[in-house]
Amino acid sequence: MSLAFSLPASWPTSLPEPFRLVLYLVGILSFVGFNAAYLVWVERKGAGRFQRRPGPTEVGYAGLLQPIADAIKLLSKQILLPPGVDAILFRAAPILVLAPALMSLATIPFSETLAARNIDLGLLLIFAVGSINVLAVMLGGWSSRNKYAIISAARVVSQNIAYEIPMLLTVVTMILVTGTLNLNEIVHQQASGFWHWNLFRLDINPLMPVTFLIFYTCMLAETNRAPFDMAEAESELVAGVYTEYAGMGFGVFFMAEYANILLGCCLATVLFLGGWQSPFGVWSGLLWFLAKMYLLIFSVIWIRWTFPRTQFYNLLNLSWKILIPVSLATLVLTSVMLKLLRA
Repeated sequence: MSLAFSLPASWPTSLPEPFRLVLYLVGILSFVGFNAAYLVWVERKGAGRFQRRPGPTEVGYAGLLQPIADAIKLLSKQILLPPGVDAILFRAAPILVLAPALMSLATIPFSETLAARNIDLGLLLIFAVGSINVLAVMLGGWSSRNKYAIISAARVVSQNIAYEIPMLLTVVTMILVTGTLNLNEIVHQQASGFWHWNLFRLDINPLMPVTFLIFYTCMLAETNRAPFDMAEAESELVAGVYTEYAGMGFGVFFMAEYANILLGCCLATVLFLGGWQSPFGVWSGLLWFLAKMYLLIFSVIWIRWTFPRTQFYNLLNLSWKILIPVSLATLVLTSVMLKLLRA
């Protein structure tokens, strides 16, 4: 059942194609921009509560206008090109980091009627486009001609390769369970109550909660969130890849980080938590999707301000020695269980 204020099913498709694409582009950009601004406020307030110190308090009520002030400050700053940088790649890197997240969000079904594109291979598209992200961050560090940024770029490549493998293995496991790459179809299969969510499909994979935990951990690492923020370890690498960026060059990198967090939590919601489906089987819609997504985002913020940054080699060992073998085991177990159930 849809919520009473849900958009009519014919509304998006009834518009002429150019207007429809422009509308969704503006909507996605506005959604990402708003979240990037005010998730920073939530994070700073959350950090203050978790660590018993104040967050933003001065600009607007409870500091609510602080994100706007920060945006104006970044927009007013000059974008400098340090001597010796590769100017083209230095300017292009922030855009190349943000673009894949925006393209991927176009495939996410926020409700039964609210999605920019219902693509049969939507899940494949997200990971194909997402592979550009690590290359863009690497180019940002390499083009800066800064030793700290170059070391950070090397760390980014190592970290992303290490954690993309278990993440892809968990996604392959979910493809076996659902039998489709269409995100809308994956959500439809999880209707009629939370016990049908893939997180609780213990009949097919008794280790499904472990599979979700692996995906969640890899999502933290892929978005460079603490305790996996090796790309910008300020105690060792100043600001890492972002060291030479100022003004909106840095601001776009910052937006890209939150856009990727949004994308990762959206994907986890679709794959494991039933998407827009209600946990009680009634009144499904956009609000349920947003509630699940923001709950995951809050957990990401909570983890950042609770756990210390790990040592780089321990981070790699976690993936190669633990997550990859366990994700392979869950994949094999799911394959065997499906074969027995279909026999």
